[in-house]
Amino acid sequence: MRNVFLVGDELVAGHGDPKALGWAGRVAARTLPVAPDLRFHVLAVPGETTGEMTSRWDEEALRRTRHDEAEANHVLFAVGRGDVTRGVSPTMTRLNIANALDRAHALGFRTLMAGPPPGREEDNPRIAELAAVLEDAASRREVGYIDMYGPLARHDQWTADMATGRDALPLQAGYGLMAWLVLHSRWHSWLGIEPPAA
Repeated sequence: MRNVFLVGDELVAGHGDPKALGWAGRVAARTLPVAPDLRFHVLAVPGETTGEMTSRWDEEALRRTRHDEAEANHVLFAVGRGDVTRGVSPTMTRLNIANALDRAHALGFRTLMAGPPPGREEDNPRIAELAAVLEDAASRREVGYIDMYGPLARHDQWTADMATGRDALPLQAGYGLMAWLVLHSRWHSWLGIEPPAA
């Protein structure tokens, strides 16, 4: 068995989704038929910053592998918008993410990162900046990066979903779009599995 840790905020937990699946549940449901040896763990803390995520993810993940003989452990850091809404500087974001990626590497985790999707219109310029910082940090450590901001900022269905939802959270359609972006990224190669036949 192999562990897949999805670390992030309320978007990883699927808050606001009427089906209570979020993107993580949708991705897991599409992946397990072709990789039944995977065990998914959602490690979500609503509203957290990258500093808070960095300080807690490893202990939570290791607690779930303490008595485990898994072949491998994978971690996807799905960074939310907490650094924007709580005023964390790009310099601190970069440092926090570097620490998280370095710790994952030291522990032997195979790592992937997803950036934040668009949020409230007034926050989007800073969310775009955050996404660029994250992508650069991932690139410097040769970690795969899933851009959630760019594709969704230009997507009419995402915009409509966000206008209908509450608290800058997507609804069913928005989470479906996020799941599609994950599944059509480096997801399958990161896990070392073949994508399902179309």
